[in-house]
Amino acid sequence: MISDTKEMSLKGDYRPIGIFDSGVGGLSIAKAIAHQLPNENLIYVADTLYSPYGEKSVEFIQSRVNEISNILLSKSVKALVIACNTATVNAIDQLREKINIPIIGVEPAIKPAAQQSLTKNIGILVTQATAENSRFKNLIEQHKNDVQVHIQACPGLVELIEANKINTQECNTLLRRFIATLLTKNVDTLVLGCTHYPFLTDKIRHIVGNTMNLVETAVPVTLQLKRKLAEQNSLTTNKGPGQYSFLSSKVNRQQQQLFSDFWQGPLILQPL
Repeated sequence: MISDTKEMSLKGDYRPIGIFDSGVGGLSIAKAIAHQLPNENLIYVADTLYSPYGEKSVEFIQSRVNEISNILLSKSVKALVIACNTATVNAIDQLREKINIPIIGVEPAIKPAAQQSLTKNIGILVTQATAENSRFKNLIEQHKNDVQVHIQACPGLVELIEANKINTQECNTLLRRFIATLLTKNVDTLVLGCTHYPFLTDKIRHIVGNTMNLVETAVPVTLQLKRKLAEQNSLTTNKGPGQYSFLSSKVNRQQQQLFSDFWQGPLILQPL
């Protein structure tokens, strides 16, 4: 059971923000947070030992989310960002019932995508677990209006990103196969429904061309986090740069290099 944190949110709160994902994908969210809230302290946790979550059971995902949340709560985080679409749709509701700090999830940006589409057809690239999730399907029904939503599960993509195989023929072939299906549906807006997928933006753009709208969630998630912290007077008054910690359930030389590459700067990856 996850214990509640009883600390009061005070003005000038220096407690860190906890961010976690199944692997490196959530770094796309963490980078946006670091850019928008440069004075905040961040703790990033990757559950790489059990990555990817995309083909895991709901029970397993919830168990890992709860365990990692407990670890972050023990470090006195003032907010949690679940920087993983699969973890959000499968575990955020039960998590919010157990703890009383702000929890920000990451969900595919269906509403803005539907508003942008001129052909009234949008595509969503997601993991297998997200594609089959009832919460995700309800989200589509809630926000699609008169737009047709075409879901494309992408098994294998996260594994290639986690293995640092983005610039391989295998990745190109898989990505082209998934997107080709959507291009037959008159799609003009493509939602990147996994936090790993923004690292494939250049490759996706090369396939779909410059007229396709690409929609992801890093900035909206960051703004929601900022609003929640402001509501509770929990934004730091620290004037210097924030301190960042990176932890993983799998640490080795290859993982250290992978995280540094995706963060685009040197970092020390510590064991979870």
